[in-house]
Amino acid sequence: MANPTFFVIDFDSTFTKVEALDELAKISLQGHPEKEERVQRIKQITDLGMDGSLSVRESLQQRIDLLQANRQHLQALISTLQNEVSESFKRNREFIQTYKDNIYIISNGFRDFIEPVVTPYGIRPDHILANSFTFGADGAITGFDPENVLTGNNGKVEQLRQLELEGDVYVLGDGYTDYEIKAAGMANKFYAFTENVHREAIVDKADHIAPNLDEFLFMHNMPRAFSYPKHRICVLLLENIHPLAEEVLRKEGFSVKVMAGALDEDELIEQIRGVSFLGIRSKTQVTERVLKAADRLMAIGAFCIGTNQIDLEAAARRGVAVFNAPYSNTRSVVELTLASLIMLMRQIPDKSSQMHQGIWNKSAGGSHEVRGKKLGIIGYGNIGAQLSVVAEALGLNVYYYDVVEKLALGNATKCRSLDELLAQADILSLHVDGRRENNNLIGAQEFAKMKKGVIFLNMSRGHVVDIAALRKAIEEGIVGGAAIDVFPYEPKANDEEFVSELRGLPNVLLTPHIGGSTLEAQRNIGEYVPAQITDYINTGSTTGSVNFPNLQLPRLGNAHRLIHIHHNTPGILASINQILASHAINITGQYLKTNETIGYVITDIDKQYSQDVVKDLKSIGNTIKFRVLY
Repeated sequence: MANPTFFVIDFDSTFTKVEALDELAKISLQGHPEKEERVQRIKQITDLGMDGSLSVRESLQQRIDLLQANRQHLQALISTLQNEVSESFKRNREFIQTYKDNIYIISNGFRDFIEPVVTPYGIRPDHILANSFTFGADGAITGFDPENVLTGNNGKVEQLRQLELEGDVYVLGDGYTDYEIKAAGMANKFYAFTENVHREAIVDKADHIAPNLDEFLFMHNMPRAFSYPKHRICVLLLENIHPLAEEVLRKEGFSVKVMAGALDEDELIEQIRGVSFLGIRSKTQVTERVLKAADRLMAIGAFCIGTNQIDLEAAARRGVAVFNAPYSNTRSVVELTLASLIMLMRQIPDKSSQMHQGIWNKSAGGSHEVRGKKLGIIGYGNIGAQLSVVAEALGLNVYYYDVVEKLALGNATKCRSLDELLAQADILSLHVDGRRENNNLIGAQEFAKMKKGVIFLNMSRGHVVDIAALRKAIEEGIVGGAAIDVFPYEPKANDEEFVSELRGLPNVLLTPHIGGSTLEAQRNIGEYVPAQITDYINTGSTTGSVNFPNLQLPRLGNAHRLIHIHHNTPGILASINQILASHAINITGQYLKTNETIGYVITDIDKQYSQDVVKDLKSIGNTIKFRVLY
């Protein structure tokens, strides 16, 4: 018969996010003239005690002397601590309640405030081993019970000896006194708990690091809120993605690595191993070679609108969901487009350049208002449509062409062909996607069909315009001004020279792919894409994915969620249900959607089932990936 297992858990900075006496100081010293100095000193004493530099008794007495606390302060402290329970303990109540007979809270802190905080989670009162305050006649906290072994050095070791636990003992804590239990041979292993504080001296002594309770429970295969600890999910963010993305993902619990600039194919292959989520912008190319090397990749986030830099079909075949930000930078691109066309209509690029050279050339020649001019929009998607609305408000007459039937907004006029649009527009603005069919969409033939002196803008993709043909059109006067924000080849980093035959041409605005590069847009993207990714990882929802069947799933209730990704072949759903039936599994919810490449089946089942079910589901033919969520 297997030995029983016992779990010894610390309170301060482990069960709770904070040190209780530090918090008590903030309460009891309110209004005290030396509050800040005393609070800081108490924190220093706490740290000295935690890393073993100061004896337990000295640490306790010195802090109590500085606190000047009273019994009446304890209720406020308890309320504070109840709101500061560690997040991973909050979400793992089931473990605490299931194993309440095997869990002990052993702390050098004080039972007076520990018991009201931990008992609502299921901790037995008789399994709380801690010190007790002593009080004066006026209710002032004067000290502690000196007979309690937890007031002395090796107090936790002695306390465990007195318990005489027969079985395996595992200690979870953040301080030196927790390590002492293992050092004394009273525990099988000591786990340094680092969710709230990382004490290097303690981490170095630990058998394992537990970034949270989820990791501890995962290693012991215990009931837990998450099927897989999030800190084991590695995220790689490239190309100077907004810092908010890193902040959001770290807060969610993921391990995040950030690299500035884009990576070439070989560099990315080297970095992608072990990565579960890749975040890129427009320069990094995710090829089939890269995807073959991605041994753990679950999802890719394009922190931009376009996804042509990713082999979407290859990603789908390997069960990798791809998400983008189709709306987050729309306004920014529209504003740059409008600003550029107005400046070109007024010949501002040349005027500004002349002024910097000391040339004063005040003239109305070649300058025009935009009011009443015909704006031709090629591509009436999110950006093209919003440009249509804002441009109309400026007095422009809007015409558009799109290969897909789109509803005209406001007074915009739909053109039946690209040629029809090219022939009548005074200003042409490209807002198409990066599909291969759009390669050199605008070349010599198209420029020849435009009005002489047309203003030409490309804020979409670099490869949709033949740059040599554009240069010739500018030199011949067909194009009277151009604003180009995207290029067939773009520098990978800011220290690489930008080379283009458009440099130095008259009335030409060249910008370094900054259409969506506003603080507002990048912040929106930095928030939006991580939200999509975490929703996919946490629930399996694929809403917004550009290569997966889109499923908006309900939040997971009291069940386990089986996620089965497979090649789109007949009979998979039947095979899944046959396996579940053979194991007498009750299905509480099931969802299926397919596209041309893959099928996506989500099945919610009761929590109790054999691991053979998982093994059988993984062995179904044409399975790409399988995972369990709870």
